[in-house]
Amino acid sequence: MNMFTVSGSPHVHGDDSTKKIMYGVVIAMVPAMLVSIYFFGFGAIRVLMLSIVACLFFEWLIQKYLIKGAVTITDGSALVTGILLAFNLPSNLPGWMIIIGALVAIGMAKMSFGGLGKNVFNPALVARVFLLISFPVQMTSWPKPSPITEGFIDTVTGPTPLGIVKEGLTAETPKTMSELSSEIPSAMQSLTGEMGGSLGEVSAIALILGGLYMLYKKIISWEIPVSMLLTVAVFSGIFWGINPEQYADPVFHMLTGGMLLGAIFMATDMVTSPMTKGGQLIFGFGVGLLTILIRMWGAYPEGVSFAILLMNATVPLINRGFKPKRFGVNTGVEIAK
Repeated sequence: MNMFTVSGSPHVHGDDSTKKIMYGVVIAMVPAMLVSIYFFGFGAIRVLMLSIVACLFFEWLIQKYLIKGAVTITDGSALVTGILLAFNLPSNLPGWMIIIGALVAIGMAKMSFGGLGKNVFNPALVARVFLLISFPVQMTSWPKPSPITEGFIDTVTGPTPLGIVKEGLTAETPKTMSELSSEIPSAMQSLTGEMGGSLGEVSAIALILGGLYMLYKKIISWEIPVSMLLTVAVFSGIFWGINPEQYADPVFHMLTGGMLLGAIFMATDMVTSPMTKGGQLIFGFGVGLLTILIRMWGAYPEGVSFAILLMNATVPLINRGFKPKRFGVNTGVEIAK
């Protein structure tokens, strides 16, 4: 009896393969990698290499000795997870914590669901949130950017722009946005990457270049990034318009934290995002709205990771509500009987 086996998503019609798509994503992340190395030096290289090697190792180990199936570490998916995990970590995080994060990403968030195409949540974000909850001090100790031309200084730490605003607005003697303006980076510094934060989130220009490359290669589509960023701009703009001394402006929200990293590289993950264009618009809207709610009124200054994971959980429901039309149904074309 011949069996017809359907593999897990992503299902792409064309000459693309999972391997080709994954290595396309890797190419798109190169600008952000180079910027992180420029500003964080050896710390960035250490975090990147350790995260990548650990993710590849754990996927090989689990496939070979636990699942005992085909080893697929060359398809690029574990490599992408390793880079994205590193992008969500500070450059001074202890090595053993990075290894734990890789184990959580591959072992718990990916392979426990059956591997590539079957995981419900973005593996790198699951690992980041796990580390953030388990080791909050180390995960929120941010080395200040020190350009390669000035020599690397990993021991000097400081808050992220979102942290500065959160702490200033909620202090016992609250500050206004005007008073905080001298403490937060300018829009130009946010674009180039000269601000504190995780490795992959500091340079807006590098992330946008990667996003444009993936759009050109049709690795991602515009619906999720645009709907997410537009939602953030609209809702942050409303509150900023009501009280500009209490709420940050939309440009600040768009360029700081993990906003662009999440919108371009994390929320667009084929496996954990909706299949249809309408579903992707709803998904992006949900991520953007939850991010703003968490940033403004949540305990953490950043909300992108939590928002994406929460919306990942709704993807099966979104897919059910936004099913693509079956061929020949309600198209106005009669099919000959």
